[in-house]
Amino acid sequence: MTAAALLIAGWLLDAALGEPRRHHPLGAFGRLAAGLEGRLNRGHRTPATRRLLGAGAAGLLIVPPVLLTAGLARLPLGGLAELAVLYLCLGGRGLREHAEAVAAPLRAGDLDAARRALGALVSRDPRALDASGVAAATTESVLENGNDAVFATLFWFLVAGAPGALAHRLANTLDAMWGYRSPRLRDFGRTAAHLDDLLGWLPARLTALTYAAMSRRPRAAWRCLRTQARRWPGPNPGAVLAAGAGALGVTLGGPTPYPGGVRQRPHLGGGATAGAATIAQATALVQRGALLWLAVGAATAIAAGGVP
Repeated sequence: MTAAALLIAGWLLDAALGEPRRHHPLGAFGRLAAGLEGRLNRGHRTPATRRLLGAGAAGLLIVPPVLLTAGLARLPLGGLAELAVLYLCLGGRGLREHAEAVAAPLRAGDLDAARRALGALVSRDPRALDASGVAAATTESVLENGNDAVFATLFWFLVAGAPGALAHRLANTLDAMWGYRSPRLRDFGRTAAHLDDLLGWLPARLTALTYAAMSRRPRAAWRCLRTQARRWPGPNPGAVLAAGAGALGVTLGGPTPYPGGVRQRPHLGGGATAGAATIAQATALVQRGALLWLAVGAATAIAAGGVP
């Protein structure tokens, strides 16, 4: 099975089936990561020891599955293993479903239900958000997770096959669990955070350009990318969110409530405040961009002769 066929088949599987409702391997990976962190990152360890243990734990969790995937890909039916890994790494349909679970009650005027649905999508505290804040938080999540769960997965699959896609997805999962700048995780999660930044650097910028190219406001998206992205914390989310906000013609960012308090984040984009319609526009933008990537990726793989 060629890379082009795998790419299209993986996307179709995700579109048709979505994420497994039960026994998703990433769920098992997350439980294993949580247990390992709980055993290693405790007591009165020094910062250097915590960093070393965090680096070792990240390697122990990521390297064996990636090597196993690489080995399976070499078998006679390795294409099926690669297809399964690609399908499990993609999260396009799941992202749309989570976003619609927030947008639907917002459209119906049920703010409490929208807040509850948002709580399953983001780590911030939805209880302090009004309707516009809920819509903005969901839009930010769609734009950022469009990069993490769709575009970066497609990018690394095209570059390094299923092992590349899996390495990024696992690193991204560890960053989501360990990468927070809390006192407990600041040192232990440093390697996971840096690895996710490294693997996500180029995909994030390609995603930002995709959002600009597939929008009705390409100039605004490009302007926001150039002038606003660097203000956002971290090397990658700012590019994705600034271009996405500009593409949608909406204002994102600003004071953001988390369980530990309010974080002051810069405003991105410009124009109207977010609403339920903005969430739908964001998911449509990700969908259009993904179709573009599939077309370009498949054409590139075919031109290169395909990858078994």
